[in-house]
Amino acid sequence: MPHASTTMKAVQLVSPDRPFALRAVAIPEPAAGEVRVRIAACGVCRTDLHIQDGLLDLGKRDFTVGHEMAGIVDVCGKGVDRAWEGRRVVVYYYVGCGVCRYCRVGDDHLCPHPKAQPGFSSDGGYAEYITVPLKNCVPLPEHVDLAEAATMGCAGSTAVHAGRMAAIRPGDWVVINGTGGVGLALLQYALQAGGRIIAIGRGGARSQIALELGAEQIIDVLETADTADRVRELTGEGADVVFELLGTQAAMSSALNMLRRRGRMVMLGYTVDAFQAHPIDFIVREITLLGSVGSTLDDLHEAIELLARGVMRSPVAESLPLESFDAALMKTRRGGLGGRIVLVP
Repeated sequence: MPHASTTMKAVQLVSPDRPFALRAVAIPEPAAGEVRVRIAACGVCRTDLHIQDGLLDLGKRDFTVGHEMAGIVDVCGKGVDRAWEGRRVVVYYYVGCGVCRYCRVGDDHLCPHPKAQPGFSSDGGYAEYITVPLKNCVPLPEHVDLAEAATMGCAGSTAVHAGRMAAIRPGDWVVINGTGGVGLALLQYALQAGGRIIAIGRGGARSQIALELGAEQIIDVLETADTADRVRELTGEGADVVFELLGTQAAMSSALNMLRRRGRMVMLGYTVDAFQAHPIDFIVREITLLGSVGSTLDDLHEAIELLARGVMRSPVAESLPLESFDAALMKTRRGGLGGRIVLVP
C-alpha cells in the first residue's frame, strides 16, 4: 500500500530515567514471513512506567515502547498469503529464537535469547505501524472493539497465563491483590474457573468495577487495618490462591499471611522492594510460591476467545492521541482509573 510519507510518529526510549521521546522514524517494511500492522490502539501498561524508570532495563535504547497492540494488517511480506491484508489482529509481543527448549514447547516468553520483544527491547506499539512475524498476529472477530482487544494483548493474556499456573478449582477462595488492568482480568478468569473472588484495592472506580465483574467481596486497604485478618475472617481459614500484583514488601508479606495451608501465591507485580520471608512460613503450611511473567501465544489466543465470547472484558477508561503519551503515562502512574488508557495513533 503506497504512503504519502516514508516516516511515522513513534514514542521511544532514549535512556532509562528520562522521558520518552516522540520522534519521526521510518515506516517499517515487512520481511519474508512478516506482516505490517497499522496500529489502531496501544494500551498503556504499568510496565511501560517500569521501562521509563529503569526498573525494567533489557539493555536496549532508541526503540519504540508499548506492547498492548491491536490493528489492521496492511502489507504482507514475501511468503505470506495476501488474504491477511485488511484482517484485524492483536499482536503477541514475544519473538523467541524458535529452537531452544522453551520455544519448542511454546514458551517463547521464557526464551533466553529472543529475536525480538516488541515494546520491551525492540520496536513496539506507541507508533503508527509495526512489523511482526505472521504467527504473532492473533485474528480478532469483527464485533470486538480494537481498543479493548489491544489491552487484552497484555492484561488479558497475562491473566490467563497466571490463572492457568494457579490451577484454580471450583469453590477456591481467590484473592486478587490489586485491581489494575491485570487484576480485573484475573478476577474474571478466576470467576469463570469457579473461584470465589475477594478483590483488594483502594476503593473508588476500580472497586466498583470489580464488584460489577463478579467479585464476592471487596477489601478497601484505606479502611482495613489488616487485610490478611480480613481475608481469614471472610474465608474461615485463608485463601486458596492469592495473586499478588503490587510488589511492595507490605503487600507481599500480607499476601503470604492470608493463605491457608497448601495455598498458592502467584507473584506478578514488582517494585524496587525485595521480598523477605522466613522459610518456616512456607514449610509449616506447605505454601507454593509461583512467579508468572507475560504469556504464551496460546494464552493470548485464549484471552481473545474469552473476550469475543463476552466472558472477559477489559474496560478502557480513556482513549488519547499518540502525542498525549505523557499525559497517559502520568494518569497511569497516578492510578485509580476505571480501566486502561489506550493511545490511538
